[in-house]
Amino acid sequence: MNFLDGHLYPENQQPLIITAAPYAPGWIPSDFPEDIPITMEEQIQKAVDCYEAGATVLHLHVREDDGKGSKRLSKFNELIAGVRERVPEMIIQVGGSISFAPEGPDGEAKWLSDDTRHMLAELTPVPDQVTVTVNTTQMNVTEHAGEDDFRGVSRGFPHLHKTYKDMIVPSNPSFVEEHIRRLSEKGIQSAFQVYNINSFETIERMIRRGVYKGPLVMNWVAISGGMDQANIYNLANMLRAVPDNAIVTVESSVLNVLPINMIGMALGLHVRCGIEDVLWNQTRTGKMSTVEQIKQLVRIAGEFGRPIATAQQAREIKQIGVFYETADETLAKNGFAPNRKGANQGFLRKPMDAVA
Repeated sequence: MNFLDGHLYPENQQPLIITAAPYAPGWIPSDFPEDIPITMEEQIQKAVDCYEAGATVLHLHVREDDGKGSKRLSKFNELIAGVRERVPEMIIQVGGSISFAPEGPDGEAKWLSDDTRHMLAELTPVPDQVTVTVNTTQMNVTEHAGEDDFRGVSRGFPHLHKTYKDMIVPSNPSFVEEHIRRLSEKGIQSAFQVYNINSFETIERMIRRGVYKGPLVMNWVAISGGMDQANIYNLANMLRAVPDNAIVTVESSVLNVLPINMIGMALGLHVRCGIEDVLWNQTRTGKMSTVEQIKQLVRIAGEFGRPIATAQQAREIKQIGVFYETADETLAKNGFAPNRKGANQGFLRKPMDAVA
């Protein structure tokens, strides 16, 4: 991305898109009973509450009636249908893990099989987005947290702490390429979860080879433990590589969420919040609901002078439903350098027909 004079002025930035992650399959209901929805009606109402607070993207997981994270796609269909009916404008982004929560007190935190995750392309109603991880990596969600972040909640239990510490994201090339193909075929946007420069480079190569042909919509996932640490150097390094037309949302965990969101907000990027990412306020004097976190970001955006995106603006910015015909068109639309033509060192100057 290129940052020119005035790039920090709100009039030169897009309206802010807030993604809400209120379902939190990695926590158990007793961790925050006031805010973790369990019944289907509670889960639907939570989407309504997030939307009314200012979030236009809903990161969606589902719980069973007993409060456990659901791995049944029929439950996803039910929740998507309910949200569509009550807040039809909201962008529905299904979490690509489905649920990595352990099945019981002695179970393992793990992502579901490739075949099961491919079934996300068969959801009905069709969601707007499914998150797509690229490259198998460690996902140790405990690494950059302190003891106080998990004190008194389930992730502090010895067995659960260990299984979340050892969790892996399985995302090898054959899975990712087939997954993108199936999602695109159904008109579902791949929302890429980019957790370091290597995963971004793989996405760029897939675009150059015509595997993915659509707008580059991505989260920079700075949760450490195999993914980027939440610091300005890693973010800046990522943004140096990202093309100008990419839509970037920043994402972190525990008490890093608010500071990273403020940095992203100032830079003209987009933000994510919710109890999936953090339970506590910044002083750990109390827990903070997803709706409270959204309202906090709306207030801070007001101080920056940056308007909150309407649902229609969010759909236009993210180009929901847009796909391209060729690799060359995808590169040009996203602002990448074109593929090499013949024997040269690469990109030196944009051809005039690409500029027009």
